[in-house]
Amino acid sequence: MTQQTFINTNTQQWDEIKEFSGTQILPLAEPVPQGSIHRLRMSAGTIIPVHHHPCDEYVYVIQGTIETGGRECKAGTFWFTPANAKNGSHKAITDVEIITIRLGEMGVVENCKN
Repeated sequence: MTQQTFINTNTQQWDEIKEFSGTQILPLAEPVPQGSIHRLRMSAGTIIPVHHHPCDEYVYVIQGTIETGGRECKAGTFWFTPANAKNGSHKAITDVEIITIRLGEMGVVENCKN
């Protein structure tokens, strides 16, 4: 790529995530093959169960409050989860929006036994 790319996220279509009722995703970029930079919305009360990814993941809370790993995170909180580590559960305490940077493939999202 030899030039900057701009996305007006106010005019883009959000996609429903069928596996998790109350979630919407807005893909922004693919920083590495099969990786993702995206915005994620969760309605209050939505839960994404404990899972893991085969890559590092970085998350920033844009607005609202989310509980993850037993910790309440408000707007302005940033967290890092290393590859293959227990991730979540994520519970939206209020309507919440996060931005996620995932440095590799999603993998199969399934409940961890840890």
